[in-house]
Amino acid sequence: MDPLYLALSLYRRRSYDKCIEVCTSILDKQPLDQAAWCLKMRALTQRVYVDDIESEEIPEKDFLDDNVLATAPRPGTSMKTAVVPSTSGLRPRTSTGRPISGIARPGTQMRPESALDRVRTARPLTGHSARSIRLGTAAMLTQKDGPFIQISRLNLSKYAKNPCLSKPLFEYLFYCDGGVRTAMELAVQATQHGEFKDWWWKVQLAKCYIAVNLIREAEQQLRSAIKQHYHVETFIRLTRIYYRVDQPLSAIDICKSGLEIFPKDVTIMTELGRLSEGLNDTAMSVKYYRNILVEDAMNIEAVASLGMYHFYNNQPELALRYYRVDSGHLCPITIIATPLYPQLKLFLADILEKSMS
Repeated sequence: MDPLYLALSLYRRRSYDKCIEVCTSILDKQPLDQAAWCLKMRALTQRVYVDDIESEEIPEKDFLDDNVLATAPRPGTSMKTAVVPSTSGLRPRTSTGRPISGIARPGTQMRPESALDRVRTARPLTGHSARSIRLGTAAMLTQKDGPFIQISRLNLSKYAKNPCLSKPLFEYLFYCDGGVRTAMELAVQATQHGEFKDWWWKVQLAKCYIAVNLIREAEQQLRSAIKQHYHVETFIRLTRIYYRVDQPLSAIDICKSGLEIFPKDVTIMTELGRLSEGLNDTAMSVKYYRNILVEDAMNIEAVASLGMYHFYNNQPELALRYYRVDSGHLCPITIIATPLYPQLKLFLADILEKSMS
């Protein structure tokens, strides 16, 4: 079998380690083989790739954040001043004032900073996530012969002109190597070479701007990308920008405009449910989560959120129905189903206590 065909087959079957080994053997014999070089880049990237949208952490305090925000926003226009409903079945809150969500997400388990949590350095904190740095370091340590690409020797202007190599190279630099500034330089040159007509590069530029805490520049790039091409990822990233600068109403408007273009899209409705939940608009949040279950009955977040809603509204039987269905469907998926079992046990214990009292 042809080695390159074998490497492609391994890549499609997600056997990235074996694919990397085959590509390395090809490059040892033919160092200038661009197809094997590009495929190895993609395999290295996919091996450490994470969904940076779902795993994004919003920093609570950023000493270098110079974005102008309202110091005293009106109630209901900010996550920090959300109106707390005065109902009997009030959902409990975390120590930071956030309502407990049905599923753990980045930011839902944060607590006020203590002396033990502070970074032990005199260097000011920035909005750049350390996750990309950790991934890049881990990728380098797993290579026996050192880094796959000598980043300092790359001629970025040469690769920016080749669309077949520039996009895999950008993803390698951003996700695997962790070189955000080098990836941003490549994205800038590729955007200029494409005469600012490629929406994909504008989204990648926005990702780099967010990583270096240039929020307003990222907003401009995403809005320009939406004018050229409609994509769900673009709407979600623009929503996260407004959420980051504490403008949830603008984020909701962006999501609603996205729903007009992509009706009943689960990802956008999930984002709307989260935003409504953060603003304590329980009725709208439940409405979106129920619409999600109509489109995707296996959506974990919607089932967990509805189960928690019914539980804290003195309807444990309905909550138990949601969690029984969810845990029954997800039993084969151990990693996903594990967080549901403690909540299911809590519901069962509460129902048993009420029945015996």
